[in-house]
Amino acid sequence: MTTLDIAIELASKGDVSASPPPFVVALGGTLSPNSTTEKALKTSLEGAAAGGAETLLVSGPELELPIYAWERKERTPAALHLVESLRRADGVIIGSPGYHGSISGLIKNALDYAEDMSKDEWPYLHGRPVGAITTGAGWQGAVTTLTALRGIVHALRGWNTPLGVAINTAQPVFDADGNCLDEKIDTMLRDMGREVAESARVRALMRGSKSDQAAAKDEG
Repeated sequence: MTTLDIAIELASKGDVSASPPPFVVALGGTLSPNSTTEKALKTSLEGAAAGGAETLLVSGPELELPIYAWERKERTPAALHLVESLRRADGVIIGSPGYHGSISGLIKNALDYAEDMSKDEWPYLHGRPVGAITTGAGWQGAVTTLTALRGIVHALRGWNTPLGVAINTAQPVFDADGNCLDEKIDTMLRDMGREVAESARVRALMRGSKSDQAAAKDEG
């Protein structure tokens, strides 16, 4: 039985609206506060929240982590926060600028910390819908980076959402307050956030069902 089959069965047994809200984590940006990528992530999270999700943004300096090394067991508080947030997440949104044809080293290193989840019941990003956002000063860099990021998501066993968003930053896309100046991009970012939230509800249903089963077992 597939994950989707299980979710459909769970939904048929009860009120879906009574299930826990899906938890969507967005990670990305640059070390510069309020970067274009970070503003895009915030806009997409607003779409996820509109879709009923609880949301969290992990960005900028929060991702300035030691180079990942699986053989080293010590973890900084920021690294532990990232891994625990991903572990709890029902859905994920990742945003990266395009650096020389791929995602930035900052974001790649952050994603490498998913290796700490390799022995989990849901390893890496397994069973989680993942939205991808990339930015670049030109379409070639943004689109090439989007393709690379979606490949990384696949390698981490995540489900790429049908909609991914590549943003050309050759012209200003957001104002100083984070408002998107391009209606089409704004719509795509919010739509992708809702896609993640709606798909994440599948995992939230399963998480809620397991919690109920554990509680019933304890009572028994």
